[in-house]
Amino acid sequence: MDMSVANILIDLIKTACVVVAFAYVVTRAGFFTEILERKFSFKNQIILILLFGALSIFGTYGGLRLPSGAIANIRDLGPMVAGLVGGPLVGLGAGLIGGVHRYFLGGFVCIPCSLSTVIAGLLGGAIYRLKRGEFVAVWQAILFAVFMELLHMGLTLLIARPYEQALTVVKEVILPMTGANALGMAVFAFIIRNLITERRTAEEKEKYRRELERTEYEMETARGIQQSFLPEALPRIDGFEFAALNLPARQVGGDFYDFIPVSEGKWGIIIADVSGKGVPAALFMALSRALVRANVADNPTSSQAMQKANSLISQEAKMGMFVTLFYAVLDPEKRRLQYVNAGHNPPFVVKKSSGDVVLLRASGIAMGVMDEVSLEEKEIELDSNDIVVFYTDGITEAINKVGEQFGEKRLIETINQNADLPVKDLMGRVKDEVFTFAQDQPQYDDFTLVLLKAT
Repeated sequence: MDMSVANILIDLIKTACVVVAFAYVVTRAGFFTEILERKFSFKNQIILILLFGALSIFGTYGGLRLPSGAIANIRDLGPMVAGLVGGPLVGLGAGLIGGVHRYFLGGFVCIPCSLSTVIAGLLGGAIYRLKRGEFVAVWQAILFAVFMELLHMGLTLLIARPYEQALTVVKEVILPMTGANALGMAVFAFIIRNLITERRTAEEKEKYRRELERTEYEMETARGIQQSFLPEALPRIDGFEFAALNLPARQVGGDFYDFIPVSEGKWGIIIADVSGKGVPAALFMALSRALVRANVADNPTSSQAMQKANSLISQEAKMGMFVTLFYAVLDPEKRRLQYVNAGHNPPFVVKKSSGDVVLLRASGIAMGVMDEVSLEEKEIELDSNDIVVFYTDGITEAINKVGEQFGEKRLIETINQNADLPVKDLMGRVKDEVFTFAQDQPQYDDFTLVLLKAT
């Protein structure tokens, strides 16, 4: 390899290393971050002017030394970058430092060279204004550097005398000087664009994190409010024991249960499942619960109460939502359960004396589907140690890793095998069996279970 070419390559590598190091250190400094955020102050603008003015001075000496002894300098690079990131004032300041320094070095090209350095800063600032403070794309920055060096050469030919000598210098330095400045600008632009991208990504992540925290807080609050809709305590009724559990599949859900005191010492027992999941189901659940509760006390029979509640719910079911519901009235004195079923999974009674399982079926459709519904009213006598199991399909439709459902049969077997346990322990056993069956599968639907045991 020719020694002159090797020396140019060495100078190019040295200059590139300095530019890269300078660009990295400066762009990671706090004052530069303020500049990118357009938080201008006297201090950070002065620092930027001095640093890029110093880079301009370095560029006078640190370019590519050509075989003739001329230097293809990168003096204009500092002011160009300063203008692009800091605006006209910063660009002009850095350009004046580099330009005045070059002027006092003298030489027949000192005036056009000094002038081009000042213009470089001003043009960078003008581009900043045109882009409204947004840093240019890498390719735009490179084109600006190429244009600036061509302008530099043009000023040299226009101003420097003798013309023949100026032409010789221009011919020798135009390509290496344009290439060196374009390369230096590419380095700065690439680093600055990456920094801007990093900052935007970090800001977006932080915004997303705050939004997620806010959403989680709101959902947790909603969960607390929804849980407050459920009974704070289970009824205390001589001759009967209760247990109840509600586990939403999401932060909030559409299942609910309730115990409502009605006339003559009787208790209304409700379990319901709103179509859908999440927030819409939770809101419709709150509405349905309020309307059902409002109609229970004023209507003598289960069917009349639910028919009136259905009429009101159907008027509010604007999004095609509905609720399946089982409503029963317990008469403790007669040990009798009167009930209606509005399209819900039929609860069942495990008869301790015979081991039989009685499904509490009754004809009826889900509430909110149509304005008027007909609900069949039935009743059943409860004997000592009979267990009534009210549940939603989140239990029976829980699936394992092969897609098999827990099913009604397993639920009945679990109740039968553990019927001698206190209802609270029996509740825990059912929960454990369902989640053991599902293993690591996510909970697909809300899980609600109410147990009533005649003692």
